[in-house]
Amino acid sequence: MLGTGGTIAGTTSDAGENLGYRAGEIGVAGLVSAVAPLARFALEAEQVAQIDSKDMSHAVWRELVLRCAHHLARPEVAGIVVTHGTDTLEETAWFLQRALAPLKPLVLTAAMRPANALQADGPQNLLDAVTVACTAGARGVLVVMAGAVHGAADVRKLHSYRIDAFGSGEAGPVAVIEEGRLRCFRAWPNDAALLPWAALEVDAAAWPRVEIVFSHAGVGPALVEALVAQGVRGLVVAATGNGSVHVQLDVALQAAQRAGVRVLRSTRCAFGAVVDNDPQAWPSAGALTPVKARIELMLELMRLA
Repeated sequence: MLGTGGTIAGTTSDAGENLGYRAGEIGVAGLVSAVAPLARFALEAEQVAQIDSKDMSHAVWRELVLRCAHHLARPEVAGIVVTHGTDTLEETAWFLQRALAPLKPLVLTAAMRPANALQADGPQNLLDAVTVACTAGARGVLVVMAGAVHGAADVRKLHSYRIDAFGSGEAGPVAVIEEGRLRCFRAWPNDAALLPWAALEVDAAAWPRVEIVFSHAGVGPALVEALVAQGVRGLVVAATGNGSVHVQLDVALQAAQRAGVRVLRSTRCAFGAVVDNDPQAWPSAGALTPVKARIELMLELMRLA
């Protein structure tokens, strides 16, 4: 089990209203020891980071992917659980899937309430995650929250506060956990890796910079122009509807492309994919959200380097 911090390891001064909230206060070994049913599993605990996931960085991702690769290669390891914050959970999940495409289960879990809340959700999520990680035949990067098992490609945070904050949109969850038993609905994730994970061993500061820009009413070219001037390598446009882009933004993106910047098109809509219906339009990220499309483009640029 690898710990990165987050609310699941956080505490508050009043155990109720998130006053004086501090993320990542409790180490992953402490989280394990606090859940009595986990004693029946053969677990190892390792702390990779202790951060609020809103502050997730490429440097932490680099360390995490290297530690995951190390443990996945051990024949005695059945699966891995990663404790994480909720804010960037979906991003880390997709990054790990496209970097590792693990044949074993790599399960991320988190909590919406701190560890010392009156009704903390972390302990049950942690137990459920370990249950999935020990399931024969399970594979791929998964997110376990509130009794549901989500695939890395589809999972997203849909609510700012509720404990059932995560969903998989139109695809639905891969499985649910009922009284400690797994009931599967569809196949485990099998999205391929975009590049050998060893390519990520380079200093994270050298990873290509990819940013997200939104198409919205009244948008102008200034942000794109500034990013190009700063040396951005790729841009994901969070487009309206089925990938439509404001004319002013489109002109700026065309200029960016001429300057050598790669452009990928996603949608700012909560659900649905960008369905290609114009051969002249920017390449589509399909059903990937803008934040996952950013990861996709970053890894693709690394693959082509």
